[in-house]
Amino acid sequence: MFEVFAPTFLKSGLVAAVLALSVSMPIAASTAEADLSHGSPAADSDVPIILLVDITSGQVLFARNPTRRFVPASVTKTLTALVAFDLMKAGKLSAEQEFTISEKAYEEWNGEGSTMWLDDETPVSVDDLLMGILSVSANDGSIVLAEGAAGSVPKWLDMMNAKARDIGMNSSHFGTPNGWPDDGYTFTTAEDLVRLARAVIAQHPQRFERYFGNPTFAWNGIEQRNRDPLLGAVYGADGLKTGFTREAGSSFLGTAARGGQRLVVVVAGASRESERNRVARSMIEWGFDAFDREELLGKGDYVGTARVQGGTARTIDLVTDRTVFANIAKGRSSEMSATIQYDGPIRAPIKAGTRVATLEVNVPGMKPARVPLLAQEDVGVAGPIDRLLNGIAGWFS
Repeated sequence: MFEVFAPTFLKSGLVAAVLALSVSMPIAASTAEADLSHGSPAADSDVPIILLVDITSGQVLFARNPTRRFVPASVTKTLTALVAFDLMKAGKLSAEQEFTISEKAYEEWNGEGSTMWLDDETPVSVDDLLMGILSVSANDGSIVLAEGAAGSVPKWLDMMNAKARDIGMNSSHFGTPNGWPDDGYTFTTAEDLVRLARAVIAQHPQRFERYFGNPTFAWNGIEQRNRDPLLGAVYGADGLKTGFTREAGSSFLGTAARGGQRLVVVVAGASRESERNRVARSMIEWGFDAFDREELLGKGDYVGTARVQGGTARTIDLVTDRTVFANIAKGRSSEMSATIQYDGPIRAPIKAGTRVATLEVNVPGMKPARVPLLAQEDVGVAGPIDRLLNGIAGWFS
């Protein structure tokens, strides 16, 4: 049974909703364009895919075809980086390790598309490979990293697709480490790319800071610039990745942070790089400027309870895993509603800190934001006496 309850708190104007059963869905799950008629710059653009999400609040600020599949091109390299970061965190790969491009890879990728101009004699460190991949979109560097770290490109792809599934990129598949055209075998959606950006930033903040957002990179005396359209143009911009193929057009996954708030933008299918860049910049600026940001709850705040089945307690307290914010369009009503949602009753045992429910925050004119709720305490499995007492208590509730 899917249970929906109004939270027991009232803070910052948040009011309880009229309760109704609903179904669970991921952030940004709607295929419709967000109902934001108050001046989005996307109205002046025919770019087919645009998604703007505040990943600190979970709110979708604008969405145009967020579930339409497209070819990500070099944006793929963001996932290659995430796999490498995981290996580094696990101690299976180090920044100091060196690889040399294989003869086959050299023949296939020397000077092919975006490149860091690796030669077939000079070893290159993982640190430099990641810098080249993420700063100048090195196709050759992506292949060398894949072969060196996994033993072969197919094994690396297995890790990429497993990681994509692990972070919820269920509408994506990857057939190359670098996004080179492969007859549509590689595809993704804007929603999935937001999940990818969130995973990189949340799971590897220090490596994100080091490897993304560098304006230039030099290898073997050749300096190239990063094509990220936000860098140096938008305050707080600090990375992710561009992409382009003649068939799919220009795409971009970008992010910027200001005052503890982080926005992620996806622009895809643009016919011109200049239009992609203009839309990405204007959407990010609009996202920061067009909304008032209100704090609703602090990290660890009590929100409500959920029912427990077969436990030493009949209910469990729910708390937030982060500070909860809401964006409210300027000039609009600040009335909001919230519900606690979970599949319940929740079966014991339950460990404190485990995600067991979701807080759905609804702001007029916005897509719902969903925030994880954690169990505040452990609940063990009920013994015979506990089951008897719970049963008796149930008669009077």
